Order: sequence, then C-alpha cells, then structure tokens
Amino acid sequence: MRSIGLLGAISIGIGGMVGGGIFAVLGEAVSLAHGATAVAFGIAGLVAILTAYSYAKLSVTYQSEGGTVTFIDKAFGDNILSGSVNLMLWLSYLVTISLYATAFASYGETFFTQKGVWLHHGLITVAIILPAIINLVSASFVGKSETIIVALKVSILVLVIVAGASYVDTERMSPVHWSSPLSIVTAGMIIFVAYEGFELIANSAEDIKNPNKNLPRAFYASVIIVIALYVLISIITVGNVPEAQLMQAKDYALAIAAKPSLGHVGFVLVASAALLSTFSAINATIYGNARLGYIIAKDGKLPHSLMIKGKKSGVPFRGVLYTTLFSLIIANSINLTEIAIIGSASFLLIFTLINISAYRLRKTIAAKAFILVLSSLLAFLALCTLMLHTYSSNPKAVIIFMSFIIISVLFELIYGRYVRGQLFNRKYKNIKKKKSP
Repeated sequence: MRSIGLLGAISIGIGGMVGGGIFAVLGEAVSLAHGATAVAFGIAGLVAILTAYSYAKLSVTYQSEGGTVTFIDKAFGDNILSGSVNLMLWLSYLVTISLYATAFASYGETFFTQKGVWLHHGLITVAIILPAIINLVSASFVGKSETIIVALKVSILVLVIVAGASYVDTERMSPVHWSSPLSIVTAGMIIFVAYEGFELIANSAEDIKNPNKNLPRAFYASVIIVIALYVLISIITVGNVPEAQLMQAKDYALAIAAKPSLGHVGFVLVASAALLSTFSAINATIYGNARLGYIIAKDGKLPHSLMIKGKKSGVPFRGVLYTTLFSLIIANSINLTEIAIIGSASFLLIFTLINISAYRLRKTIAAKAFILVLSSLLAFLALCTLMLHTYSSNPKAVIIFMSFIIISVLFELIYGRYVRGQLFNRKYKNIKKKKSP
C-alpha cells in the first residue's frame, strides 16, 4: 500500500540533503571560494538538479527499494562494473556517516571550555556508536520523528537567513573577493556531498502515491528548495562574518554566522541544531546502509552475513556492526577536509554512472538524450576538476578515494568470480540433482 504523498516525498529528499552536510562543509566552501561561496553552492546545485532528472526518469520506470543499485544493474547488467559500484555505494555511505560524525564533534566541542584531541575523537565515537545501538534496539526510534527533525532544522536555517538578512555586507561578496574560476568550481565540488541525499527518494518509490507525477515533482522540488536554502545561507555567512573569523571557526562556521544577528543565543541554537541534525542523519544513514548491504547481499553481490537480522529490531544486525566499525575507523583517522573530498568524489562518480545509465535506458524511461548527455558530462567534468585540484593540494584524499575504487573492483573480481560463482554452481548442481529421476 502506497502511503507517502508528495509532501512526504519532498521531505525525504530535503531531509537526506539537509542532514549534516551544510553544517560540516560550509567552512570548507568559504576557504576555497571566499566571496563566491554562494556561486560555488549554485554550481554544485546545477549538477544535482541535472542528476535529479535522471533519477526522476529512472525511478518512475523502475520503482524499487534498491534505487541506485537497481538502476545501474538495469543499465549495465550483472558484471564487474555493476558489482563494483554496489560496494562503492556502500563505502560512500560510510564516508557520509564519518562526515556527519566529524561535524557533530566540531559543533559539540563548542559546548566545552577545554578542548583537545581526546574530546574530539570521543565525540566522534559517541556520535556513531549511540545511533548504532538505537538501530540495533529500535530502528524506528529516530525514524518516527524524522519529519519533525527536518522541519526543525530547516526552520532554524530560515531563521538565520531572515534574522541575518539586514546585516549582510554585500562588499564582501563582490568579485574582487572571489577566488579563481577553478577554485570556485572546486569549492562547489568539495561541498557537493551536501547535496547527496535526494537519491533516497528513489528508495521509497514503491511507497509514494501517484508515482508518475509525484516522483519527478519530489526530486525537482527538494533539490530546488535546498539549492535556494544553501545559496541564501552562504550569502548570510559570507556577508555577516569577516572571513578571518570564519576561518578560525571553519568546522562550525554556520554557528558563527548566526552570531551577528542573534547573538550568543543564535550560536547555541545553531550548534544545537547541528548536533540534532548530524545525529539523526547518522542514525538514518546507518539504517539505510545496513538495508543497502542487505539488498546487495540478497542478490549475492555481498556476503550473506549482511542478511542476518536482529530478532527485535528487524534490522540487518551484521550490516549495522560492519557499518559502525568501518565508519569509526574512517572518522577517527581522516580529517574533515579529506572526508568531504572523498565523499563528494564518491557520489560524483556514482552520479556520473547514474546519468550514463539513464542515457543507456533513455528509450525505456522516455528521457531526453540532450539532458542526459549534459548531466553525464557535467558530473564527470566536476569529478575530474575535483581530483586534479585535490591531487596538488591534498594527495592523501585522492589516494584514499582511488583505494576505495580499487578495493571495490578487486572485491568484485575475487568474491564475484570465486565465491559467488562457486555458490551459484553448487546451487545449480543441487537443482539438477533434484530434477534428475
């Protein structure tokens, strides 16, 4: 039974995007784009809205909880590419959880007078382990209140925008304070992970009422609303706070942006909203990644241990444990900038493949070839720009990202050929034995 209306579907998209990304990466965008931070968010939004077109067309035709996994399988079939992308997507959500946890720690530290490495890593660990426990006990604990949380954090962002509008110094955003065009584009690509999340609408396609109309509307409306929200927040942040002050508080820049208009109360309000948003986003992403692992494992593309569910929660038990363990390792060993780069690069790669998938299936999904070619090229060029710039400024992030790709391909080659192949052959032989007289 379809139970989600248009507003509910839009809420899923907005909630997925305004989860914790804007709280985490705003300072990163300012450090690269300077006065053109709003332009950087707009450029990233252009890639997102074009990719949303592919998702909208694919979701209407292939309504499945598998979402991205299903689309790539339909376009490329069961081969090394689709198998590798499945694992790459699973790894990408680990990076997203790590990003949210790091942002949680950065805003959480503002409530302590004494700060240090142990406090930072302690908050990261708590931010991941506590939601994991909630998932194992009762996954619906935060899920039931997700609509309220989405409304609360969007309301706080709107409050910051409205209250800070009269304090904006437009001179700080004049072209003389802009970075080079390449740096502006790179800033947009580094913070692209803030737009990751609208694809979650595809995973709920089977539950959305009147999907032929509501799915496209939900994708476009959620992305457009979030683009407007991010651009306005960028204007308020850059226009209200001197850049030197923003750079000192880069990891919690949004809280600093609320101070000129709302004072210390505004700072505390935004910091509290960041904690709530990142915590709920971690909870939802752990659940989603465990479900994703379950779906992929059910198709035989990941170990069957990921299909083991808890008796009370109904959540894939080992999926939650693996997600928690690897997220803890990533979040406690890589800094915020590197996590943002790796997360954005991972989703730009996956979205490039989604756009290409839509092009391959364009006749089946009744999509316009020109838009799909444009979206594929823009996503690919965005990924290349990010990688080229990052290689000269932060080669470690590129190495880690490339390692993710290599691990995904090698896993599919080894597991797909030797383990899954043997399981299939054994199953086929058993079927033949049963059929033989």
